[in-house]
Amino acid sequence: MYAIFEDGSRQYRVSVGDTLRIDHREVEVGSSLELGKVLLVADGANLVVGQPLLTGARVVAEVTGHPTTKSMIQHFRRRKNYRRLKGHTQPYVEVRIKHILRAGETAPAA
Repeated sequence: MYAIFEDGSRQYRVSVGDTLRIDHREVEVGSSLELGKVLLVADGANLVVGQPLLTGARVVAEVTGHPTTKSMIQHFRRRKNYRRLKGHTQPYVEVRIKHILRAGETAPAA
């Protein structure tokens, strides 16, 4: 079983147990996060496609961390005494997919 959902301006294809990085938001590590913009849900031979979204479908994920990515930007022109160095740190939220739920389904008690 897999689903395709949208977060920000990107689309992700996920299955239960997958780990991925999504856009940063203020959530605590260990908390549950519901992603509601589901575009497609596939379960074996059953394929349900939204027009454009599936109403009521959602992906439930657990927050596992807050990683960051450091980028360094350097500009240099030789023989002109021109050097610029800038840095940027991009925050993310790392999540693990727990459940993929269709319309009307509830998450099983764990």
